[in-house]
Amino acid sequence: MSRVIHVFRSPDRFVAGTVGQPGERTFYLQAVHDKRIVSVMLEKQQLSVLADRVGAMLDEVKKRFGAPIPPSFTDFTDVNPLIAPVEPEFRVGTMGLGWDAEAVAVVVELLAITEGEIDESVVLGDSEEGPDAVRVFLTPHQAREFVARAASVISAGRPVCPLCGEPLDPEGHLCIRLNGYRRGAEIDPTDIQDVD
Repeated sequence: MSRVIHVFRSPDRFVAGTVGQPGERTFYLQAVHDKRIVSVMLEKQQLSVLADRVGAMLDEVKKRFGAPIPPSFTDFTDVNPLIAPVEPEFRVGTMGLGWDAEAVAVVVELLAITEGEIDESVVLGDSEEGPDAVRVFLTPHQAREFVARAASVISAGRPVCPLCGEPLDPEGHLCIRLNGYRRGAEIDPTDIQDVD
């Protein structure tokens, strides 16, 4: 069976979003054009890396080629949730990123997770063999919007402990920097020992 590549050359929408409560969120990317909707599932870390790389690519393209790239921004206009029901086509394994100078567009490709390694020529290619993929062409403005919204989605989770950087749960947090004491718990002064 040959692979399926979902191509969005002029998407109406390409956004990151989540389903679930902080601490139990599932992350998705969703591409939309007219009534066609494709969603894929990915890890929070993958989303963070993709957003960082898209932003860095835009900066590099502007610097090297003088392309009309808007500056970074934190506000974004598409604040709507993912279109429900969210039914993922696949879980993302490999991601590809490119610049199409002719179309003046960032090309994002998301490939389904596979058991083994994939040939690099499959990424951003039209080979008949390989994992299913979603390929989205984003204008520079759409790419900046994607980066801003992704940053907002990532930061909307649980707050992090200022001491160790681990997520704080509503019921408490055993902080390794406090030697296992629950953050906010009273510490008995007799338990504290001086170290010479």
